[in-house]
Formats: sequence, structure tokens, C-alpha cells
Amino acid sequence: MSRTSDVLLTALAPAVWGSTYLVTTEALPAGYPITMAALRALPAGLLLLTLTRCLPPRGWILRSFVLGSLNFAVFWALLFVAAYRLPGGVAATLGALQALMVILLARGWLGTPIRASAIAAAASGVLGVALLLLGPEARLDPIGVIAGLGGAVSMAAGTVLSRKWQPPVSALSFTAWQLTAGGLILVPFALILEPALPALTTTNLAGLAWLGLIGAAASYALWFRGIARIEPGAVSMLGMMSPVTAVVLGWVWLGQSLSMLQSTGAIIVIAAVLAGQRANRPRANANPLAAPPLRATAS
Repeated sequence: MSRTSDVLLTALAPAVWGSTYLVTTEALPAGYPITMAALRALPAGLLLLTLTRCLPPRGWILRSFVLGSLNFAVFWALLFVAAYRLPGGVAATLGALQALMVILLARGWLGTPIRASAIAAAASGVLGVALLLLGPEARLDPIGVIAGLGGAVSMAAGTVLSRKWQPPVSALSFTAWQLTAGGLILVPFALILEPALPALTTTNLAGLAWLGLIGAAASYALWFRGIARIEPGAVSMLGMMSPVTAVVLGWVWLGQSLSMLQSTGAIIVIAAVLAGQRANRPRANANPLAAPPLRATAS
């Protein structure tokens, strides 16, 4: 499969994640962020384990829990804290800094060279997200800012380590291990920190089904598949498409207005994502040991 096809398939993941805010606010009960995260991760992970029939070998159990923490448990928990304490635009802008963090972490953990063009593309993407989402009500709550930055660091580290630690299994199996581990980590925190969940309505169950099956199992399988095939910096740039999708869905589904400034921000984000794909692509004379084109084999 061509690199362009790999990029387009990977981009489907953040496009789906853009629906998370809409589904969460319109279909899920409010006030149970950790419980909802656990219900999103664990059932999806167990379902994938049942389908793939591939348990992690002993040497991969600890790594699965580390990755499950970074990509799901810690990231989702901090994401909810930031979302509750900050306006959505501020939280999303902090999250967009993940692309810059991936470039730095990939240099240390993978030996990937840092290119000025890649830094410029990532910085432009952050600016585009800010124009797309920041409004006059933007405020900086210290705890919310720390949570937003912590979430970006968590996902950046999870992205780079998911490339560094590539098990000889399919992307579905790799996703199953991480979702299950992340869900198991979230469950005790949900039980301790949050009240008992009320009876779920049909709408609640439909929302959880979407977030679990499509927004977690299917989308993250595409995401981890992309991490195995595309440079981490290029993959992280694709994540900036999530707020674009969220704004478009709010405009189409909820009838929210879309200003000229927001439209300009969306154009900048899309241009930055395209530039990031070119900037992070390995050069023909690059050291092949610096960022090998890893491929996950079928389980």
C-alpha cells in the first residue's frame, strides 16, 4: 500500500475522534468522566481480544500497561480534567502542542532528525487550532493548563513509544492489549473517585457503543497501524484534524456559527497537516537506522 493510502487511513482516526465532544455532550450522562472513559476502553479492548484471540506474551504485559496508561488512561483522564476546567478552545490548543512534543521525543527515543520545516508545520498547526477554537471567553485555569499539557505529553510519549515498541502482531491485537490495559487501570479510579453510575438510557448506550467500537477499537487500530508505517511526526500532525472535524460537526449537526476567523484557522490547520506530511517524510539519503519503516505483521 502506498504512503498516501497509509496517511489517508490514519487520518480517519482523528476525523472520528472529532465526534467525541458531540457524542459526549449529547448522548452521555454528565459528571462521570473516568467511568465513561473506562466503559469506552475496557469493553472495546475485551471485544478485540475475543476477536483476535491474541494475548500479550509475558514480555509484553508491562509494555502494554505502560502504553495503555499513556495512550488511554492518563491521556483520557487529563483530557477530561482540562475540558472541565478550561474552555474547549484552550484545551484543544494545548493538546495541539502534542505534535511539537512528538518531534522532540522522537529525536531522543528514535534518533529521528529535527527539521526546521517540521517544527514550522507543527507551530502553524497550533496557530490554526487557536484561530479555529479560541474565543473571547478564553481563560487560563492553572490546574486545567497543567492537565492539558500533561495530556499532550502523555499522548506524545505514547505515540513515540508505540513506534519504538512494535510487537509482531496485527494492529488490532496491539490495540486490544492497550485498550484492555488502559481500561483496567481506569476502573478502580472510577469506582473510588466517582459516584455510582445511574441506569443508562438507550441514547447513553448508543453513545458508548459509538465511542467504544468506532471511536476506540476501530479508530485506534487505524492509528497504531499508521504509527507502524508512517513517521511519528507525520502521524501526530494528523491529530490536528480532530478539532476541525469537531467544529464542522457542531456547524452541521448543532447549527453552530462558523466565523471567518474560524474558517481561516481551519484552512491553516489543513495546510499545516499537509506540510507536516512532507516535512516529516524521510529523505532518500537519510540514515535508515534513524527511523526505520516498521511494519506490523499479521497475528
